[in-house]
Amino acid sequence: MLSTFQQFFNRALVMPTQEQERRVTLELATAVLFCEIVRADYQRDPRELELLKLKLQQRFTLDDTAVDELMQLADEEAEQAVDHFQFVRLVNEHYDYDDKVILVELMWELAYADDELDAHEEHRIRKLADLLFVRHSDFIRTKLRVQEKRGEAKS
Repeated sequence: MLSTFQQFFNRALVMPTQEQERRVTLELATAVLFCEIVRADYQRDPRELELLKLKLQQRFTLDDTAVDELMQLADEEAEQAVDHFQFVRLVNEHYDYDDKVILVELMWELAYADDELDAHEEHRIRKLADLLFVRHSDFIRTKLRVQEKRGEAKS
């Protein structure tokens, strides 16, 4: 696993500055939280994985190789993690409240990517939103916003 981390840093960053290192750490932490949503229903739906890749590329402006490596690292971290503390802590330290609300909304989008919301997915989003100190009203508001977007897209 250490070699996988090293490969990612070598490819993604040439002579990184401290800011770039922090950004990669936040990228990985964010990707791990997203992977937790994809994994929550114990199914690897290709639609969820494709949306995960797209959202990571858009959010962090990564090329295909970098996002594939980030997804692989995030999946490994999510698989091995005992809890979410180290990832949530980084997000809480470096993201403001509005950014965390956006993350929760992206989690809802991932959960709905396969056209159904599993109870495990909803529970995981609720747990992560609480750990990110996102108010319950914003947790519900983001869910409704995603449902509304999906309703408009299907009409």
